[in-house]
Amino acid sequence: MVNLCDLNKEPIINYPTFWDYKVIFDIHVHAGEIFEKILSQREFKYKHSNTSSNGKYQSFLLSVYVDSKQDRLDIFEKLKSEAKFVI
Repeated sequence: MVNLCDLNKEPIINYPTFWDYKVIFDIHVHAGEIFEKILSQREFKYKHSNTSSNGKYQSFLLSVYVDSKQDRLDIFEKLKSEAKFVI
């Protein structure tokens, strides 16, 4: 049997590419301003994807053009410093 998804191996990602992040903020946060601050010189797009049932959180799908694994991880860390959660 062939294992198509080996969780012990890192997936092969061909860079540069667009990478998608799911970013969750408190409801009062202006996501567009934060994305612009972090990604101002990059090609990116985002859209609102959900609001929590209690109206406390909002989530966005953010797509960013990344050059390398390190670039992708650096953006992840910057987003984490501003958001509630980043997936």
